[in-house]
Amino acid sequence: MVMRIYLLGYMASGKSRLGKHLALKLGFTLFDIDAVFEERFRISIPDFFEKYDEAAFRQIERLLLLETTREDNVVVSTGGGTPCFFDNLHIIKKAGFSVYLQWEIPALVERLRQAKRKRPLLKDIHEKHLENKIRDHLGERNVFYSQADLTVKADNESLENIIEQIVGRLKRLSAD
Repeated sequence: MVMRIYLLGYMASGKSRLGKHLALKLGFTLFDIDAVFEERFRISIPDFFEKYDEAAFRQIERLLLLETTREDNVVVSTGGGTPCFFDNLHIIKKAGFSVYLQWEIPALVERLRQAKRKRPLLKDIHEKHLENKIRDHLGERNVFYSQADLTVKADNESLENIIEQIVGRLKRLSAD
């Protein structure tokens, strides 16, 4: 059975890391939209946002997402905003199985504070306003994330446990 697994979630929710491990476990290829963007265009996403703008990025991101629909047996790590623009969520839902990596806001705040990669949408947010910004932003994006086929509460779960949950659900689906 041909399969495409789309990992959704807010910035710093672990989509890229999980994607690598899940792809390895399943023997699938990994298509990390942000990494492919940076490799193909030879520019970091923060630098791209500075030089161009978010709208230009979202157009290219959508084209990369469409590329994934022609891949077989692939784990796709989406960007945090990927499912929230254009008809991207519809594309994801039609093309494959989607997993939302859900985190509590305090955990996301801490992960983003410690992140080595700076996020363009948070670059001008003062430290004391970060939690409110994430709460508001996540509130807007949850409308999209919550439509995933599977929601995994990732806060206190090991990578192995998250992978087990995803693989378990996929096995049940293929048995039906």
